[in-house]
Amino acid sequence: MQEDSRQLQGCLPGLRRYARALVGPLHADDLVQDTVERAWRRLAQWQRGSEMRPWLFSIMHNLHVDHLRRPGLALQELDDDTVLHAPEHAPGQAIAIGEMDAALARLPLGQREVILLVALEQMPYEQVATTLDIPVGTVMSRLSRGRDKLRTLLDGRPAGSQGSGPPTLKVVK
Repeated sequence: MQEDSRQLQGCLPGLRRYARALVGPLHADDLVQDTVERAWRRLAQWQRGSEMRPWLFSIMHNLHVDHLRRPGLALQELDDDTVLHAPEHAPGQAIAIGEMDAALARLPLGQREVILLVALEQMPYEQVATTLDIPVGTVMSRLSRGRDKLRTLLDGRPAGSQGSGPPTLKVVK
């Protein structure tokens, strides 16, 4: 039991990063707490000897999807006295992070999840496939399409546009 607890604690930083990227800093801790609580209650379902990390990310993924299926909007009341703190980054870095966050938010959920798990959490494709319960080929496809769309969004072109004009074909003789 103590070794299980240590493994779970070792996964917390990654769970926090992924949760912040999925739901933002306001709700990330709640998602991590729900994930850890569910994992601890269902610890008997985890296959000892296997890596705990993909199992935990799978739980987090399922909790997030369940939450998205629930109707309703999460609202935060703000009044004139509410203080909003500026980010603790250099100005240029804050803009770049903000642009990346905005671009990630515009991706379809499946592409966003794969990009976050591969790029942010550095999970191998096989673990991502296990975590999201999809084939490895789907992971690679979503990753490729997601990266292309991110590149387009960050270059400032509208999503779906490939350049300044209609696509052209090169004639080869």
